[in-house]
This record gives sequence, C-alpha cells and structure tokens, in this order.
Amino acid sequence: MRAFLGMILGVLLTISVVYIHDHIAPDSSVASTQVRTTDGSGRPVTPDTTAQKQWVNWDTVDNDWRGFTTRARHAWNQLSAKLKS
Repeated sequence: MRAFLGMILGVLLTISVVYIHDHIAPDSSVASTQVRTTDGSGRPVTPDTTAQKQWVNWDTVDNDWRGFTTRARHAWNQLSAKLKS
C-alpha cells in the first residue's frame, strides 16, 4: 500500500512541478519576435537564447484528457445500462 501511495504522490508531484514551471516561465513566442539583429552602432547582437521553453504542450494534454474522460464516461454509461437490465 505504501508503494502504491508513493507512486501516486510521485506522479502528482511531477505533474505539479511541470505545470508550475510552464506557467511561470515567460512566453517564449513574444521574445522570439522582438529580436534585434544590430545595436545602435551597427554591430550584430546575439539573440538571447536563455528564454525557457515549455516542457509540455498543454493543448495536447487537454485534448488527450478530454478524450479519456469521454471514453470513460461512455464506458460507465454502458456498464450502468447493463447492470440496470
């Protein structure tokens, strides 16, 4: 039982850390559109590559979660219909 609880806690902690990292990190798409190629004197400026990227594509997670919940709801409805009849 302890091992199962530890695994559940580990998964929840991992998801929490990734979610916090991705939502605290600045939006990298805004930084990439405002890159200067030269400074005032005409010398080239190296772009800032230290911007953090998101670890997870949350749109994909949302789509997968919605699909999972839809399938689970459908399976539950089928099971409850079989039990009623």
